[in-house]
Amino acid sequence: MKLFYYTVKDKAGKVLKGSIEAETDSALVSHFHDEGCIVFSIKEIKNQKRKIVKGKVKTEDLVIFSRQFTTLIESSIPVVEALGILKEQVENVYFKSVIELVLKDVKEGASLSSALGKHKKVFPDIYLSMVKAAEVSGSLAEILDRVSVYLEKSNALAKKVMSAFYYPIVIVIMAITITSFLMFKVIPTFKGIYDSLGGALPLPTQILINITDSLTRKESIVIILVLLIGGFFGFKKYISTSSGRRRYDRIILKIPVFGDLLKKIAIAKFSRTFATLVKSGVSIVKCLEIVANTSGNKVIEDAVLESKKSIQNGETISAPLEKTGVFPPMVTRMISVGEKSGRLEHMLSKVAQFYEEQTDAMVAGLSSLIEPIIIAFLGIVVGGIVVSLFLPILKITQQIGGMG
Repeated sequence: MKLFYYTVKDKAGKVLKGSIEAETDSALVSHFHDEGCIVFSIKEIKNQKRKIVKGKVKTEDLVIFSRQFTTLIESSIPVVEALGILKEQVENVYFKSVIELVLKDVKEGASLSSALGKHKKVFPDIYLSMVKAAEVSGSLAEILDRVSVYLEKSNALAKKVMSAFYYPIVIVIMAITITSFLMFKVIPTFKGIYDSLGGALPLPTQILINITDSLTRKESIVIILVLLIGGFFGFKKYISTSSGRRRYDRIILKIPVFGDLLKKIAIAKFSRTFATLVKSGVSIVKCLEIVANTSGNKVIEDAVLESKKSIQNGETISAPLEKTGVFPPMVTRMISVGEKSGRLEHMLSKVAQFYEEQTDAMVAGLSSLIEPIIIAFLGIVVGGIVVSLFLPILKITQQIGGMG
Protein backbone atom coordinates (compact mmCIF):
# COMPACT_ATOMS: atom_id res chain seq x y z
CA MET A 1 0.00 0.00 0.00
CA LYS A 2 1.21 3.51 -0.88
CA LEU A 3 0.37 6.76 0.83
CA PHE A 4 -1.12 9.57 -1.31
CA TYR A 5 -1.99 13.20 -0.63
CA TYR A 6 -5.26 14.17 -2.35
CA THR A 7 -7.32 17.27 -3.15
CA VAL A 8 -10.89 16.58 -4.37
CA LYS A 9 -14.33 18.19 -4.48
CA ASP A 10 -17.27 16.14 -3.16
CA LYS A 11 -20.86 16.05 -4.39
CA ALA A 12 -21.80 19.00 -2.17
CA GLY A 13 -19.07 21.14 -3.74
CA LYS A 14 -16.83 21.02 -0.65
CA VAL A 15 -13.07 20.80 -1.27
CA LEU A 16 -11.49 17.95 0.73
CA LYS A 17 -7.79 17.51 1.41
CA GLY A 18 -5.92 14.77 3.23
CA SER A 19 -3.87 11.60 3.00
CA ILE A 20 -5.06 8.10 2.17
CA GLU A 21 -3.59 4.71 1.34
CA ALA A 22 -4.15 2.93 -1.96
CA GLU A 23 -2.46 0.36 -4.20
CA THR A 24 -1.96 2.83 -7.08
CA ASP A 25 -2.89 6.40 -7.99
CA SER A 26 -5.26 5.15 -10.72
CA ALA A 27 -7.07 2.93 -8.18
CA LEU A 28 -7.45 5.97 -5.93
CA VAL A 29 -8.82 8.07 -8.81
CA SER A 30 -11.38 5.34 -9.56
CA HIS A 31 -12.34 5.27 -5.88
CA PHE A 32 -13.02 9.03 -5.82
CA HIS A 33 -14.95 8.86 -9.11
CA ASP A 34 -17.13 6.11 -7.65
CA GLU A 35 -17.85 8.44 -4.72
CA GLY A 36 -18.95 11.15 -7.16
CA CYS A 37 -15.94 13.39 -6.45
CA ILE A 38 -13.99 15.61 -8.84
CA VAL A 39 -10.25 14.92 -8.49
CA PHE A 40 -7.98 17.99 -8.51
CA SER A 41 -4.68 16.35 -7.58
CA ILE A 42 -3.23 13.13 -6.24
CA LYS A 43 0.40 12.96 -5.18
CA GLU A 44 2.29 10.03 -3.72
CA ILE A 45 4.08 10.74 -0.43
CA LYS A 46 7.46 9.03 -0.66
CA ASN A 47 10.04 8.25 2.01
CA GLN A 48 7.89 9.58 4.84
CA LYS A 49 7.07 7.63 7.92
CA ARG A 50 3.66 8.17 9.40
CA LYS A 51 4.11 9.70 12.81
CA ILE A 52 1.44 10.22 15.38
CA VAL A 53 1.03 13.76 16.62
CA LYS A 54 1.48 14.31 20.34
CA GLY A 55 -1.56 15.48 22.23
CA LYS A 56 -4.40 14.57 24.53
CA VAL A 57 -7.95 13.32 24.03
CA LYS A 58 -10.58 14.62 26.45
CA THR A 59 -13.31 12.35 27.77
CA GLU A 60 -15.87 14.51 25.96
CA ASP A 61 -14.10 13.82 22.63
CA LEU A 62 -14.13 10.07 23.31
CA VAL A 63 -17.85 10.19 24.21
CA ILE A 64 -18.71 12.04 20.97
CA PHE A 65 -16.59 9.57 18.97
CA SER A 66 -18.39 6.60 20.60
CA ARG A 67 -21.84 8.17 20.08
CA GLN A 68 -21.14 8.81 16.39
CA PHE A 69 -19.59 5.36 15.98
CA THR A 70 -22.76 3.84 17.51
CA THR A 71 -24.99 5.75 15.09
CA LEU A 72 -22.96 4.66 12.06
CA ILE A 73 -22.87 0.98 13.10
CA GLU A 74 -26.64 1.04 13.80
CA SER A 75 -27.08 2.40 10.26
CA SER A 76 -25.39 -0.80 8.94
CA ILE A 77 -22.26 1.07 7.82
CA PRO A 78 -19.17 -1.21 7.91
CA VAL A 79 -16.54 -0.55 10.61
CA VAL A 80 -13.87 0.48 8.07
CA GLU A 81 -16.14 3.00 6.38
CA ALA A 82 -17.41 4.26 9.75
CA LEU A 83 -13.83 4.90 10.95
CA GLY A 84 -13.10 6.76 7.71
CA ILE A 85 -16.11 9.03 8.28
CA LEU A 86 -15.18 9.59 11.93
CA LYS A 87 -11.62 10.48 10.99
CA GLU A 88 -12.95 13.34 8.88
CA GLN A 89 -15.37 14.46 11.63
CA VAL A 90 -12.82 14.71 14.45
CA GLU A 91 -11.31 18.16 15.01
CA ASN A 92 -8.64 17.14 17.54
CA VAL A 93 -5.49 16.66 15.41
CA TYR A 94 -4.00 14.07 17.76
CA PHE A 95 -7.23 12.07 17.95
CA LYS A 96 -7.56 12.24 14.15
CA SER A 97 -4.09 10.73 13.75
CA VAL A 98 -4.98 7.95 16.23
CA ILE A 99 -8.17 7.07 14.32
CA GLU A 100 -6.18 7.07 11.08
CA LEU A 101 -3.75 4.50 12.53
CA VAL A 102 -6.66 2.41 13.87
CA LEU A 103 -8.28 2.53 10.43
CA LYS A 104 -5.02 1.41 8.81
CA ASP A 105 -4.72 -1.59 11.16
CA VAL A 106 -8.36 -2.63 10.63
CA LYS A 107 -7.93 -2.41 6.85
CA GLU A 108 -4.93 -4.70 7.17
CA GLY A 109 -7.05 -7.33 8.92
CA ALA A 110 -6.65 -6.53 12.60
CA SER A 111 -9.67 -6.72 14.90
CA LEU A 112 -11.10 -3.42 16.13
CA SER A 113 -10.19 -4.18 19.77
CA SER A 114 -6.55 -4.99 18.94
CA ALA A 115 -6.27 -1.87 16.74
CA LEU A 116 -7.68 0.31 19.52
CA GLY A 117 -5.47 -1.51 22.05
CA LYS A 118 -2.34 0.00 20.50
CA HIS A 119 -3.49 3.40 21.79
CA LYS A 120 -4.16 2.82 25.51
CA LYS A 121 -3.39 6.45 26.20
CA VAL A 122 -6.65 7.29 24.38
CA PHE A 123 -8.81 4.20 24.96
CA PRO A 124 -8.94 3.00 28.62
CA ASP A 125 -9.00 -0.68 29.61
CA ILE A 126 -12.75 -0.67 30.18
CA TYR A 127 -13.29 0.62 26.62
CA LEU A 128 -11.03 -2.05 25.10
CA SER A 129 -12.54 -4.90 27.14
CA MET A 130 -16.07 -3.90 26.19
CA VAL A 131 -15.21 -3.65 22.48
CA LYS A 132 -13.55 -7.07 22.68
CA ALA A 133 -16.70 -8.49 24.32
CA ALA A 134 -18.81 -6.83 21.61
CA GLU A 135 -16.80 -8.55 18.88
CA VAL A 136 -17.57 -11.91 20.49
CA SER A 137 -21.27 -11.20 21.03
CA GLY A 138 -21.80 -9.26 17.79
CA SER A 139 -23.44 -6.32 19.58
CA LEU A 140 -20.92 -3.56 18.84
CA ALA A 141 -23.47 -0.74 18.52
CA GLU A 142 -25.18 -1.61 21.81
CA ILE A 143 -21.91 -1.84 23.75
CA LEU A 144 -20.48 1.36 22.23
CA ASP A 145 -23.63 3.12 23.39
CA ARG A 146 -23.19 1.58 26.84
CA VAL A 147 -19.56 2.69 27.12
CA SER A 148 -20.61 6.21 26.04
CA VAL A 149 -23.14 6.34 28.89
CA TYR A 150 -20.51 5.06 31.32
CA LEU A 151 -17.95 7.68 30.24
CA GLU A 152 -20.55 10.46 30.46
CA LYS A 153 -21.59 9.46 34.00
CA SER A 154 -17.98 9.08 35.17
CA ASN A 155 -17.02 12.44 33.68
CA ALA A 156 -20.06 14.17 35.23
CA LEU A 157 -19.20 12.70 38.65
CA ALA A 158 -15.57 13.84 38.38
CA LYS A 159 -16.65 17.37 37.43
CA LYS A 160 -19.05 17.64 40.36
CA VAL A 161 -16.32 16.58 42.76
CA MET A 162 -13.80 19.02 41.28
CA SER A 163 -16.33 21.84 41.57
CA ALA A 164 -16.62 21.09 45.30
CA PHE A 165 -12.86 21.55 45.72
CA TYR A 166 -12.43 24.61 43.45
CA TYR A 167 -14.10 27.04 45.84
CA PRO A 168 -11.99 26.29 48.95
CA ILE A 169 -8.80 26.14 46.85
CA VAL A 170 -9.48 29.59 45.36
CA ILE A 171 -10.28 31.05 48.79
CA VAL A 172 -7.12 29.57 50.34
CA ILE A 173 -5.00 30.99 47.49
CA MET A 174 -6.61 34.39 48.03
CA ALA A 175 -5.95 34.16 51.78
CA ILE A 176 -2.28 33.31 51.17
CA THR A 177 -1.96 36.18 48.65
CA ILE A 178 -3.56 38.75 51.00
CA THR A 179 -1.51 37.56 53.99
CA SER A 180 1.72 37.67 51.94
CA PHE A 181 0.93 41.20 50.75
CA LEU A 182 0.30 42.36 54.33
CA MET A 183 3.45 40.71 55.68
CA PHE A 184 5.85 41.72 52.90
CA LYS A 185 4.52 45.19 52.01
CA VAL A 186 2.19 46.66 54.64
CA ILE A 187 3.81 45.50 57.91
CA PRO A 188 7.35 46.73 57.01
CA THR A 189 5.85 50.20 56.30
CA PHE A 190 4.14 50.29 59.70
CA LYS A 191 7.34 49.02 61.34
CA GLY A 192 9.22 52.03 59.95
CA ILE A 193 6.57 54.37 61.38
CA TYR A 194 6.69 52.70 64.80
CA ASP A 195 10.52 52.81 64.87
CA SER A 196 10.45 56.56 64.23
CA LEU A 197 7.94 57.07 67.06
CA GLY A 198 9.91 54.96 69.56
CA GLY A 199 8.48 53.34 72.66
CA ALA A 200 7.46 49.79 73.48
CA LEU A 201 5.01 48.08 71.15
CA PRO A 202 2.04 45.95 72.31
CA LEU A 203 2.91 42.24 72.51
CA PRO A 204 0.73 41.10 69.51
CA THR A 205 2.28 43.83 67.31
CA GLN A 206 5.81 42.93 68.40
CA ILE A 207 5.21 39.22 67.70
CA LEU A 208 3.80 40.06 64.24
CA ILE A 209 6.80 42.27 63.39
CA ASN A 210 9.25 39.60 64.62
CA ILE A 211 7.58 36.96 62.46
CA THR A 212 7.65 39.28 59.44
CA ASP A 213 11.35 40.10 60.02
CA SER A 214 12.15 36.38 60.18
CA LEU A 215 10.20 35.52 57.03
CA THR A 216 11.47 38.43 54.91
CA ARG A 217 15.16 37.58 55.41
CA LYS A 218 16.77 36.04 52.31
CA GLU A 219 18.01 33.08 54.34
CA SER A 220 14.49 32.37 55.58
CA ILE A 221 13.00 32.62 52.09
CA VAL A 222 15.61 30.17 50.76
CA ILE A 223 14.99 27.73 53.65
CA ILE A 224 11.19 27.92 53.16
CA LEU A 225 11.51 27.32 49.41
CA VAL A 226 13.90 24.40 49.94
CA LEU A 227 11.56 22.87 52.54
CA LEU A 228 8.49 23.31 50.32
CA ILE A 229 10.16 21.94 47.16
CA GLY A 230 11.93 19.16 49.06
CA GLY A 231 8.72 18.27 50.90
CA PHE A 232 6.75 18.19 47.65
CA PHE A 233 9.17 15.89 45.81
CA GLY A 234 9.73 13.76 48.92
CA PHE A 235 5.98 13.28 49.34
CA LYS A 236 5.60 12.53 45.63
CA LYS A 237 8.35 9.90 45.80
CA TYR A 238 6.85 8.39 48.95
CA ILE A 239 3.36 7.92 47.47
CA SER A 240 4.89 6.50 44.29
CA THR A 241 5.85 3.41 46.33
CA SER A 242 3.22 0.72 46.87
CA SER A 243 3.36 0.87 50.69
CA GLY A 244 3.44 4.68 50.73
CA ARG A 245 0.46 4.95 48.41
CA ARG A 246 -1.48 2.40 50.45
CA ARG A 247 -0.82 4.27 53.71
CA TYR A 248 -1.67 7.63 52.11
CA ASP A 249 -4.94 6.33 50.64
CA ARG A 250 -5.91 4.79 53.98
CA ILE A 251 -5.35 8.13 55.75
CA ILE A 252 -7.28 9.99 53.03
CA LEU A 253 -10.33 7.79 53.58
CA LYS A 254 -10.27 8.59 57.33
CA ILE A 255 -10.26 12.39 56.95
CA PRO A 256 -13.52 13.82 58.39
CA VAL A 257 -16.12 14.80 55.74
CA PHE A 258 -13.71 14.65 52.76
CA GLY A 259 -12.71 11.05 53.48
CA ASP A 260 -16.36 10.02 53.51
CA LEU A 261 -16.94 11.87 50.23
CA LEU A 262 -13.95 10.22 48.53
CA LYS A 263 -15.13 6.81 49.77
CA LYS A 264 -18.61 7.34 48.30
CA ILE A 265 -17.05 8.43 44.99
CA ALA A 266 -14.81 5.34 44.90
CA ILE A 267 -17.75 2.99 45.64
CA ALA A 268 -19.92 4.71 43.01
CA LYS A 269 -17.13 4.35 40.44
CA PHE A 270 -16.49 0.73 41.44
CA SER A 271 -20.17 -0.20 41.13
CA ARG A 272 -20.75 1.67 37.86
CA THR A 273 -17.65 0.21 36.18
CA PHE A 274 -18.37 -3.31 37.43
CA ALA A 275 -22.03 -3.15 36.33
CA THR A 276 -21.14 -1.85 32.85
CA LEU A 277 -18.53 -4.58 32.28
CA VAL A 278 -20.75 -7.41 33.57
CA LYS A 279 -23.65 -6.25 31.38
CA SER A 280 -21.32 -6.18 28.35
CA GLY A 281 -20.35 -9.83 28.81
CA VAL A 282 -16.82 -9.36 30.17
CA SER A 283 -15.67 -12.22 32.45
CA ILE A 284 -15.90 -11.57 36.21
CA VAL A 285 -12.14 -12.01 36.72
CA LYS A 286 -11.34 -9.52 33.95
CA CYS A 287 -14.01 -7.16 35.34
CA LEU A 288 -12.33 -7.15 38.74
CA GLU A 289 -8.89 -6.51 37.19
CA ILE A 290 -10.20 -3.44 35.35
CA VAL A 291 -12.21 -2.22 38.35
CA ALA A 292 -9.12 -2.51 40.57
CA ASN A 293 -6.94 -0.58 38.10
CA THR A 294 -9.49 2.21 37.70
CA SER A 295 -10.46 2.56 41.39
CA GLY A 296 -7.96 5.37 42.06
CA ASN A 297 -7.44 4.18 45.65
CA LYS A 298 -4.89 1.57 46.70
CA VAL A 299 -6.99 0.34 49.66
CA ILE A 300 -10.00 -0.33 47.42
CA GLU A 301 -7.73 -1.80 44.73
CA ASP A 302 -6.30 -4.30 47.25
CA ALA A 303 -9.81 -5.24 48.38
CA VAL A 304 -10.97 -5.88 44.80
CA LEU A 305 -7.85 -7.91 43.90
CA GLU A 306 -8.34 -10.00 47.06
CA SER A 307 -11.88 -10.66 45.87
CA LYS A 308 -10.50 -11.70 42.48
CA LYS A 309 -8.22 -14.30 44.13
CA SER A 310 -11.16 -15.72 46.09
CA ILE A 311 -13.28 -16.05 42.93
CA GLN A 312 -10.46 -17.88 41.19
CA ASN A 313 -10.50 -20.29 44.15
CA GLY A 314 -14.24 -20.84 43.71
CA GLU A 315 -15.57 -18.44 46.34
CA THR A 316 -18.16 -15.64 46.01
CA ILE A 317 -17.43 -11.97 45.22
CA SER A 318 -19.16 -10.47 48.26
CA ALA A 319 -17.40 -12.44 51.05
CA PRO A 320 -13.83 -11.13 50.50
CA LEU A 321 -15.13 -7.59 49.87
CA GLU A 322 -16.93 -7.74 53.23
CA LYS A 323 -13.77 -8.98 55.01
CA THR A 324 -11.77 -5.94 53.92
CA GLY A 325 -14.04 -3.56 55.87
CA VAL A 326 -13.76 -0.98 53.09
CA PHE A 327 -17.19 -1.58 51.58
CA PRO A 328 -20.33 -0.80 53.61
CA PRO A 329 -22.61 -3.76 54.51
CA MET A 330 -25.30 -2.53 52.11
CA VAL A 331 -22.91 -2.84 49.15
CA THR A 332 -21.65 -6.33 49.98
CA ARG A 333 -25.15 -7.63 50.75
CA MET A 334 -26.59 -6.28 47.50
CA ILE A 335 -23.70 -7.89 45.60
CA SER A 336 -24.41 -11.15 47.47
CA VAL A 337 -28.11 -10.98 46.51
CA GLY A 338 -27.12 -10.21 42.92
CA GLU A 339 -24.82 -13.26 42.79
CA LYS A 340 -27.50 -15.58 44.17
CA SER A 341 -30.31 -14.25 42.00
CA GLY A 342 -28.25 -13.93 38.79
CA ARG A 343 -28.94 -10.18 38.69
CA LEU A 344 -25.48 -8.91 39.68
CA GLU A 345 -25.41 -6.17 37.03
CA HIS A 346 -28.83 -4.87 38.18
CA MET A 347 -27.78 -4.76 41.85
CA LEU A 348 -24.48 -3.05 41.03
CA SER A 349 -26.34 -0.42 38.98
CA LYS A 350 -28.62 0.25 41.96
CA VAL A 351 -25.60 0.64 44.26
CA ALA A 352 -23.93 2.99 41.76
CA GLN A 353 -27.08 5.10 41.44
CA PHE A 354 -27.47 5.33 45.23
CA TYR A 355 -23.89 6.42 45.84
CA GLU A 356 -23.91 8.87 42.92
CA GLU A 357 -26.97 10.53 44.45
CA GLN A 358 -25.27 10.51 47.86
CA THR A 359 -22.20 12.15 46.29
CA ASP A 360 -24.33 14.83 44.61
CA ALA A 361 -26.05 15.65 47.92
CA MET A 362 -22.74 15.70 49.82
CA VAL A 363 -21.04 17.95 47.23
CA ALA A 364 -23.96 20.39 47.43
CA GLY A 365 -23.80 20.35 51.25
CA LEU A 366 -20.02 20.84 51.29
CA SER A 367 -20.27 24.24 49.62
CA SER A 368 -22.56 25.57 52.34
CA LEU A 369 -20.40 23.93 55.05
CA ILE A 370 -17.02 25.13 53.75
CA GLU A 371 -18.05 28.76 53.16
CA PRO A 372 -18.47 29.81 56.83
CA ILE A 373 -15.32 27.88 57.84
CA ILE A 374 -13.22 29.70 55.23
CA ILE A 375 -14.75 33.08 56.08
CA ALA A 376 -13.96 32.47 59.77
CA PHE A 377 -10.39 31.46 58.85
CA LEU A 378 -9.91 34.61 56.74
CA GLY A 379 -11.40 36.75 59.50
CA ILE A 380 -9.06 35.32 62.13
CA VAL A 381 -5.89 35.52 60.03
CA VAL A 382 -6.40 38.81 58.18
CA GLY A 383 -8.36 40.42 61.01
CA GLY A 384 -5.68 39.40 63.53
CA ILE A 385 -2.95 41.01 61.42
CA VAL A 386 -4.93 44.25 60.95
CA VAL A 387 -5.79 44.53 64.67
CA SER A 388 -2.16 43.88 65.67
CA LEU A 389 -1.01 46.62 63.29
CA PHE A 390 -3.41 49.22 64.68
CA LEU A 391 -2.95 48.43 68.39
CA PRO A 392 -0.02 50.91 68.73
CA ILE A 393 -2.08 53.65 67.03
CA LEU A 394 -4.95 53.03 69.46
CA LYS A 395 -2.46 53.10 72.35
CA ILE A 396 -1.01 56.45 71.17
CA THR A 397 -4.54 57.87 70.71
CA GLN A 398 -5.47 56.88 74.27
CA GLN A 399 -2.27 58.45 75.63
CA ILE A 400 -2.97 61.72 73.78
CA GLY A 401 -6.55 61.69 75.09
CA GLY A 402 -5.26 61.13 78.63
CA MET A 403 -2.84 64.06 78.37
CA GLY A 404 -5.69 66.30 77.21
